Amino acid sequence: GELSMLIEVGTTVEDSLRAMEVFKGVKNVLLSVGVHPHESDGLDDRGLETLKSLLKDRQVVAVGEIGLDFYRDLSPREVQKSVFLKQLEIAFSFSLPVVVHVRDAYEEVYEILRRFKGLKGVIHAFSGGPAMAGRFLELGYYLGIGGPITYRKNDGLREIVRLTPIEKLISETDCPYLPPVPFRGKRNEPLYVRYVVEEIARQKEMDIYTCSKQLMYNAKELFTPDL
Repeated sequence: GELSMLIEVGTTVEDSLRAMEVFKGVKNVLLSVGVHPHESDGLDDRGLETLKSLLKDRQVVAVGEIGLDFYRDLSPREVQKSVFLKQLEIAFSFSLPVVVHVRDAYEEVYEILRRFKGLKGVIHAFSGGPAMAGRFLELGYYLGIGGPITYRKNDGLREIVRLTPIEKLISETDCPYLPPVPFRGKRNEPLYVRYVVEEIARQKEMDIYTCSKQLMYNAKELFTPDL
């Protein structure tokens, strides 16, 4: 297997900086920089300025992973909302897409995103229902589909994939988390995205080549439309 494009996604200012150091100039590796909701409490104005400076680099193609996580509540909810809004404003001003993390906060995230007309992005590791999927699609967002689509009990996600136009899906891994079957319980790896693509193809009744080509096109359309 060969990866033709990989997007390394940041969760703090520090690891966004580290990713820039490690992957600077590496062919086929693009970067998304941002502060995850779990880490919201640690973001100050200096950190925001650092993020803005990183966004000026052509290798950076998105802002993320940003969003709201009301399941684990590792940062206060009001702080999460404030940091999410600030990063959305930055993404909007740079005309960059966003990688959005949502857990137990779909309604709240939807209400915030609809304020930003024209902003694009992907709802990472989508786990909401069909109605919520439809609302995000209407806003112009893609649904991120990863390892959980291969889990035996996840009929709901497979139904979402069947209902969603293939043009609005993004295949992802969430490495090192959420590995697909047959790697559950092990560390996830970028190359395992092929198992996700195979399951999407099965649900869409498409051949693997056509499906993977469309998914690749989707990712390029979202993250690198000018390349």
